[in-house]
Amino acid sequence: MKAFLLKYRSSLLLFAVMFLFGWGSAAVVAKWQSDRETEETMHIEAAVDNWGLGFGESGKELQPTGNATADELKQYDTYYIGSKEEKVIYLTFDCGYENGNTGAILDALKKHNAPGTFFVVGHFLESAPELVKRMVTEGHTVGNHTYHHPDMSAISDKESFQKELDAVSSLFQEVTGQEMTKYYRPPQGKYSTENLAMAKELGYKTFFWSLAYVDWNADAQPTEEEAYGKLIGRIHPGAIVLLHNTSSTNGKILDELLTRWEDMGYTFQPLSHLWSDEKTN
Repeated sequence: MKAFLLKYRSSLLLFAVMFLFGWGSAAVVAKWQSDRETEETMHIEAAVDNWGLGFGESGKELQPTGNATADELKQYDTYYIGSKEEKVIYLTFDCGYENGNTGAILDALKKHNAPGTFFVVGHFLESAPELVKRMVTEGHTVGNHTYHHPDMSAISDKESFQKELDAVSSLFQEVTGQEMTKYYRPPQGKYSTENLAMAKELGYKTFFWSLAYVDWNADAQPTEEEAYGKLIGRIHPGAIVLLHNTSSTNGKILDELLTRWEDMGYTFQPLSHLWSDEKTN
């Protein structure tokens, strides 16, 4: 543990020095891209500290399995999917940095009156405060994706764990004048049951996902056809969809994607709908 804390403190010092020399933004972007995992291709056999999914036949609107069940996760106030009885979609977005696509995403959500949850890191709050304010003004929820986007499963002491979350919630309040909703998404989907318990003790609900695709690499974006193939082919009742705000493909397709989902009979709800009326699986 002592070695880890020294390494963690060294990383924070390096982070600060880089910003002093004007390298901060580039470093954060590079780290964000290198941290991304191919969420939608991860299998249920993955290690327990990496969230993974197993899908059935494409186009059947079948719920995927996770490497923990909805009931198992519920004891930690953790969710990855909603009811299989409702054609409801929960839209979530991970925001590591801003590269010009968030505005189009917000435009599409507004057009469809679709609520979203944006999980932000410290850099996004620092660099795009006006977009954060717009999210709040337009009725979306802003959740906590940690300040520095570390592997939270490697943090075993509650104090360090809490600092990553408190730094985001404090900055959010400075930017918006409001308290942050206590929704948490572990960076890269890396977790431990100890982490989930810590988050619950701090009053947070934790959210994984039941549908994602490889949209995070800004330099290697999927085609629109590839995106539709994954997001239409694997949609299912109760889907918690993970998209990245850095994706130019998402910015281009979201309006049409929401229309197609609506044509399939789906509606969009905030994450709070997951536990309203005890409708979770």
